Amino acid sequence: MNFVYLSPHFPPNYYRFCVHLRNFGATVLGLADEPYDHLASDLKQTLHEYYRVNNMHNYDELLRALGYFTHRYGKIDGLDSHNEYWLETEARLRTDFNIPGFNNENIARVKKKSEMKKQFISAGVDVARGEVIHDQRSAEKFISEVGYPVVVKPDVGVGAAQTYKINNPDELRLFWNDKLPVPYIFEEFIAGQIFSFDGLADRDGKIVFCTAHCYSNGIMETVNADTDIYYVSLRDIPADLEAAGRSIVKIYDLRARFFHLEFFRAPNGKLVALEVNMRPPGGLTTDMFNYANDTDIYREWANVIVNNRFDGHNERPYHCAYAGRKNNKPYRHSHEQILAEFGSAIVHHEAMSGVFSAVLGNYGYLIRSPQMSDIERMAAYIQEA
Repeated sequence: MNFVYLSPHFPPNYYRFCVHLRNFGATVLGLADEPYDHLASDLKQTLHEYYRVNNMHNYDELLRALGYFTHRYGKIDGLDSHNEYWLETEARLRTDFNIPGFNNENIARVKKKSEMKKQFISAGVDVARGEVIHDQRSAEKFISEVGYPVVVKPDVGVGAAQTYKINNPDELRLFWNDKLPVPYIFEEFIAGQIFSFDGLADRDGKIVFCTAHCYSNGIMETVNADTDIYYVSLRDIPADLEAAGRSIVKIYDLRARFFHLEFFRAPNGKLVALEVNMRPPGGLTTDMFNYANDTDIYREWANVIVNNRFDGHNERPYHCAYAGRKNNKPYRHSHEQILAEFGSAIVHHEAMSGVFSAVLGNYGYLIRSPQMSDIERMAAYIQEA
């Protein structure tokens, strides 16, 4: 098997996907614009070859790279980055080189939020009312139907970038004067807590690993208000969340791929689908998979890709949580105090990349316990001001 991995150096923990691909016998080919000398030594040793382009946004350079790989190694069997940012680029490359996976024909279903709503409805899952809006008159008409506040975000976007909550006509006028020149989707505002249904499907479309997370704050609120966030894996997945998640995975006919599906849980208990992300959850969440299950999801993804097998654990004996802190905030307890207070319950900690800091903070802690009460106590201690 010949597998091309885009940007194998980022995020830093994802090089392990490449390590296990090679361990299972795949020929692993790296493609990025990072200088080779800057790659971690473990990644260098894993890659059979690395092709550096000057600019990952120059599609002609990527075409030449894959043409070179094809000439030297034969047909490319797989291509991925596990990164939301490159999904459309990956789809173009898969189309041009006849590689299995999302391609130009179906990528809109996983990139456009308006198309996601259609898939949710087909899966029988509730959605927030929404509409792609092109002018202020249409925006006012939509708001007259659903009322203030509304959430507005690019129809194609990553995370909570350029996402706003609009509360009144004055804020609507300000938004319309300053918005990016891209299609925006307007949605009715749903109050509630964010939950996710996350996992991995094999080449036959069977979900071989799944888990769920709940979030202390919304992503939009965390970014716009510059607050802290923590999120925690659940040992028991709510039945309605799992049923909705499985229906969405099925409607997308997802194969040999991670998924990260986001929902709101309204105060009345109603579950509302928010969006799909056909890649692993970001940051250190793949490591949380491992700590919650005493398994190795990096290995098992490669096992699925090469052998269509999953031999890992998915019993969830622990809750595992991520708790982040930001450099611009004063905290009551120092890093040293946190480590001394919780000892082995802190299973990992590290500085976070700047691109994640608006949401995840500048430093993150992974904490685990069989008891949710322990998780809540530790997260509160870490983030106490």
